[in-house]
Amino acid sequence: MTHPWFPDSPCGPGCLPGPGSPRAGTHLVVLRLSRAVALLLLGVALAVVFALLRGSLRTALVRAWFRALLRAFGVRFVVRGELGSSGCLVVTDHVSWLDVVALMAVRPMRLLAKIELRAWPVVGPLATRVGTLYIDRERLSALPAAIGALADALRGGAVVGAFPEGTTWCGRASGRYRPAVFQAALDAGVPVRPVALRFRTGAGEPTTVAAFVGAATLLDSVLAVARARDLVVEFEVLPELATGSRAELARRARHAVARATSAAERHPAHRHRCAPHPLPSAA
Repeated sequence: MTHPWFPDSPCGPGCLPGPGSPRAGTHLVVLRLSRAVALLLLGVALAVVFALLRGSLRTALVRAWFRALLRAFGVRFVVRGELGSSGCLVVTDHVSWLDVVALMAVRPMRLLAKIELRAWPVVGPLATRVGTLYIDRERLSALPAAIGALADALRGGAVVGAFPEGTTWCGRASGRYRPAVFQAALDAGVPVRPVALRFRTGAGEPTTVAAFVGAATLLDSVLAVARARDLVVEFEVLPELATGSRAELARRARHAVARATSAAERHPAHRHRCAPHPLPSAA
């Protein structure tokens, strides 16, 4: 059951590259998937080690594993800027499961994820073991407890990543940022750090090949990424936001990310497929 405020996205198959788009060869796809499966199995074994390690060694090991996963899929990863080491809320647009991989490849952090993730095979147990916080999007009554847990984690010095759109969009359009998660940052007295994630081809053109939208399954999305030719993920850390109401922080964070990704300005031909909300004015 859903409610009137349940996050919704108009993005679907029409937002994705057509069947004639360049793809990696079959042998390369098989190699990528084999490497990814091997890494996932290694991750299950390492999960016990992760729980025992502390400090910089654990951070380095987790970051190395996620970077290796990007390389396994043939993704080139470009990072601009640095994230803080403690006590901040990291927010970005939600396009794909690759968003999570990219965040963890830069700075291992706790994540706020939909509660359904906890039941996913392999990924769910791993996510829970590394401290993922869960939110039940279908139960408004559960929201205060989820935001309270998020605020407690931030108060304790954790870096927490969240996707305020509440669901995935294709990357060429984006949804409004829900203000609830920003209340947790205000309650904890920590800054908000917006991050811009851009998905490009090797030639520098924007691409939606990584988008996890519509009725696609996780397997569909994984296969699409494995078949992608020369996929580049760019990660840019934007200036932090520290003051304002939760609604103001939500608007300013979305505006900062939208300006950095230029989703609305660069792709007017895409608007008939999934029209983005108008960008808010700078606050």
